[in-house]
Amino acid sequence: SGRHRVPRATAQLLAPVGDPQKVICVGLNYHDHCQEQGAKVPKEPIIFSKFPSAITGPFDDIVHPQDTSELDWEVELAAVIGKRGRHIEEAAALEHVLGFTVANDVSARDWQKRNGRQWLLSKTFDTFCPLGPAIVTREAVADVHNLWIRCSVNGQRMQDGSTRHLIFGVPALVAWVSRFVTLVPGDILLTGTPAGVGLFRKPPVFLKRGDEVRCEIEELGAICNRVV
Repeated sequence: SGRHRVPRATAQLLAPVGDPQKVICVGLNYHDHCQEQGAKVPKEPIIFSKFPSAITGPFDDIVHPQDTSELDWEVELAAVIGKRGRHIEEAAALEHVLGFTVANDVSARDWQKRNGRQWLLSKTFDTFCPLGPAIVTREAVADVHNLWIRCSVNGQRMQDGSTRHLIFGVPALVAWVSRFVTLVPGDILLTGTPAGVGLFRKPPVFLKRGDEVRCEIEELGAICNRVV
């Protein structure tokens, strides 16, 4: 009837999953991202994490911490777990995925080199995981391993890749992670970023306050966040 519609400008969209038990991330999972930094292609998935408190909405601000001068972007395909499982077989792994959404794995690059070179602190400042705008169910995505994936900063295209260049696809990642931990509904799995991050540009480019970052994946939509 339209009686319950509200103007878009008056509504704030929250992250489609706001308080998951786990936010699991994968590093070096695109061939071109390995190439741009001269890294060997991993023989097994490289796993790290963010705290759920890093999650923010698809159009909320990214807060630039005073503790970093090397703030970077990473557009990522995120899978949302919908069915509990441990030791999941790769052939059945997609049955445990509810759907997919867009994420920005915001990173403080200087902190990746500190704290014993563990990545957690560099990845988990508040607002370092914009997520959304919605969960697109698995059945609604024609081929999750053949979607273009892009990131722009202030309208300039920085990343332009495809999920067909993933080293480890979603089923392999779900199966791998479930060897170590039980996956539960609502868990979020960030699957890695393609080439074009700021750190490996010549010269490097980092986010400043006032910049606008747009991350977009075919069939899943776009998130857009301003750095403050």
